[in-house]
Amino acid sequence: MDAIVSWFQNLPLPREIIAFLVSMLPIVELRGGIPIAAVMGLDFLPALLLCITGNILPIPFILLLIIPIFNWMKTTKLFSPIVEKLETKTLAKRDKLEKGEFWGLMIFVGIPLPGTGAWTGALLAALLGIKFKKAIVAIICGVLIAAAIMSIIFYAFPSIFATLFL
Repeated sequence: MDAIVSWFQNLPLPREIIAFLVSMLPIVELRGGIPIAAVMGLDFLPALLLCITGNILPIPFILLLIIPIFNWMKTTKLFSPIVEKLETKTLAKRDKLEKGEFWGLMIFVGIPLPGTGAWTGALLAALLGIKFKKAIVAIICGVLIAAAIMSIIFYAFPSIFATLFL
């Protein structure tokens, strides 16, 4: 973790921009943005707002554009296997939505575990045909839950975080 933080701190960007950009990245998302912000010494509220915004910003584009992009990619020899593997891997998580689309999607995005998050949730919602409005609200609620969990871990109990990760 220390090496990762050092690498980010050496970038010629303000800490706020780094936290925002890390939160936009797939896989890492807000689950990486909040810890990076905490370690870089960003105040809680600005870090929280930047990381939430960075995590949510790509979601409408994923919900609206991923199916047409995937359909185009499937017509190419290079990308077709990648898309099919990604779809298969993502759809394997559909059982986590059995308790109801909205609540299942919100909980799936909100619990900060590997393979969950806003990007995967948006991809799953798009592949399952969940309506945009329902999906975006569920994903935003899930991001807020994940932000609360990560904030408690990395801002409310920084001494625990320091002993575990630094």
